[in-house]
Amino acid sequence: MGVMEGLNPTTMALALLRNMITFLFIHVDKPLLYLSKKYKLLQIIRYLLISSFFFILRLIPSFFPSLNPKLDDFPIKQSKNEKLVPKYGGGDSCIARALSQLLLIVSDIPVSSRKYEVARSLAERIIDENHGENATALHEVNRAVLSAAFARALSQLEAAVEKLDRDRVELGASRAGLVPHRLNRIIKTARKLGDGAWGRLWKVKVEGNLSAEKLSAELLWLAQKMASCGVGEEAVGRWASASHLAWLGLSAEPRLQGWLVKIAAFLFKLAREIGQEDNDEECQKEQLRQTRKKMLISWLPLLCRASNGTDAPVLNLRERVDSERILEELIESLEQEEQQEQVLSLWLHHFTYCSSSDWPNLHDSYARWCTVSRKLLLFR
Repeated sequence: MGVMEGLNPTTMALALLRNMITFLFIHVDKPLLYLSKKYKLLQIIRYLLISSFFFILRLIPSFFPSLNPKLDDFPIKQSKNEKLVPKYGGGDSCIARALSQLLLIVSDIPVSSRKYEVARSLAERIIDENHGENATALHEVNRAVLSAAFARALSQLEAAVEKLDRDRVELGASRAGLVPHRLNRIIKTARKLGDGAWGRLWKVKVEGNLSAEKLSAELLWLAQKMASCGVGEEAVGRWASASHLAWLGLSAEPRLQGWLVKIAAFLFKLAREIGQEDNDEECQKEQLRQTRKKMLISWLPLLCRASNGTDAPVLNLRERVDSERILEELIESLEQEEQQEQVLSLWLHHFTYCSSSDWPNLHDSYARWCTVSRKLLLFR
């Protein structure tokens, strides 16, 4: 049974209508966007129209409950491994449900709570004991639950950083006089009401007590536990695909940038260690090269532009030197001349245009690439 078979005609018609309205609004907004660049009044009107449109769009499900999908409407076929991951408290394994519950608690409660360390210590104990047992089923529990927790934390972190960036832009626009103060308050109130209605209907929201820095620290901890359990490749793959978070990190606060740099440095090291076995198949090696390329392209700009830290350096001297060597090895592992060019030209752009940092210094890697590229041209 397909997903659409679980929806009645009314639901499909309303969903189609909403999509058509959204499509028309996007096309109507294009000329308005062009004109708003010339006229300040149109810029304010466009901002108000967009906020009102999304506010109304988010309220539609409250008037038409049939638009609110239920889990029963989507028959999902679970694999044997997926059953190890608890779904809203479910699952086939008691130990998997216990570990998942503890990781959810660690994610939800603030660090200042005296119960935080208790929950985290219990989670670490279960993970370590599962890994210590010579049992594939327990190792699979660690893989499934940790992978789900890492994906959830990464998604929450991106949402939290995106909200911080949106608030920063709105504050800047308000201070610059682009949006009148009274109008800005109306827009914020409308957006909060819309977010509240949408969150209640779709069950998707980021808890207020989850700070971006806390999520970053927990993401690093989860990556370290995954690496110790031999499943770090999944963390590397997800981090390599988090290009939007990397872009948001360029304008984040220095303390948050510091956490992102720490995570990136650890996962770059892990990416180098993965796939060093000679018995890996060629298709797996090519997939790993693509993952490394994505990670380098996504996160090199942040490494070049991130602050050195407010109170102390994010990485000490030894860590910075080691990270530079790891980056050079990853770039050389790409093998193809064009792929290395793409990564090194990106590094050169951000490194030279950032006056506040001289790291990472990949001059030697760039020089070696130039030498190889020159020889390849002469011998063609």
